[in-house]
Amino acid sequence: MLVLGFETSCDETGVGVVRDGKVILSDVLASSAELHSKYGGIVPEIASRRQIAVILPVLKESLSRAGKGLEDIDGIAVTKGPGLIGSLLVGLNVAKAIAFSRRIPFVGVSHLEGHLWAIFLEERSVTIPFLGLLISGGHTAIYHVHGIGKFSVVGSTRDDAAGEAFDKVAWALGLGYPGGPIIDTYSREGDPCAFRFPRARIRGNSLDFSFSGIKTSVVQFIEERRKKRKGKLSSKETRDICASFQEAVVDMLLDKTFRAVEGLNIRTIVICGGVAANSRIRARFLEQARRDKARIYFPSPNLCTDNGAMIAGIGFHYLKAGRYDDLDMDAHGS
Repeated sequence: MLVLGFETSCDETGVGVVRDGKVILSDVLASSAELHSKYGGIVPEIASRRQIAVILPVLKESLSRAGKGLEDIDGIAVTKGPGLIGSLLVGLNVAKAIAFSRRIPFVGVSHLEGHLWAIFLEERSVTIPFLGLLISGGHTAIYHVHGIGKFSVVGSTRDDAAGEAFDKVAWALGLGYPGGPIIDTYSREGDPCAFRFPRARIRGNSLDFSFSGIKTSVVQFIEERRKKRKGKLSSKETRDICASFQEAVVDMLLDKTFRAVEGLNIRTIVICGGVAANSRIRARFLEQARRDKARIYFPSPNLCTDNGAMIAGIGFHYLKAGRYDDLDMDAHGS
């Protein structure tokens, strides 16, 4: 079965063609990050307007790379949420139009589930059930995944997502947007022990996260250092702040994830979402997994970011099971 997948939940426009939920024939992505960079974050209207402009060229390119036409497609999957409503509707309406005109089945899938199952597009040895840590600009949560459409939240952020904290700290340092890749790069030449930033600890045995405290603490620290330095930070200070902030975030992610591993006695972990491309997260999670005798999997960086292939991949399983949606299905933002 050839499935065409659309992903437009935020600022990126992804279209992918996947065979039988396993083989990626094409995965084309257009990002509007450069349009949001001067604002330090996503501007919903800019994102959706850009998607309207690029979605058909991205679709055409994806079909071309796959060597297929719309007449070859057996089913369509599209992100129905969560995400920005304006952006979701762009992908949803194009997907519906094709499904209606070609008279082929159509299904709306969760953006979150797409990330959680993206690993199966390149890794066959992942066992189910597994723990999925989803880390992105909009989401940070641990999921207990025990089947298609069967996943429950073990712990989630009570305020900011980890990716959002990366963006805000990078913006405060004047490093640009998006912040995750920039901080990762700067941290490689910084000292992660240079500064001690707070690690949020929620009372009781909660596996929830909180990143607003560290974000605020680091931003205030930057402002105070700038006052002492008459508005300028040295290159070393900047790198040390990046490394120390990043280390604190990784500490919190590690602590809650491996507490979940012990509590649920599940030794298979999948780390996904845009922030999962971070090199320090990968290194420390792999190290901890070796100590705890756990199996850990990371999708390739191109499958960590939002993409159409992951939506086609999870959509295949729904379509194969005959779980279709009507064309009056709506998007949902949360």
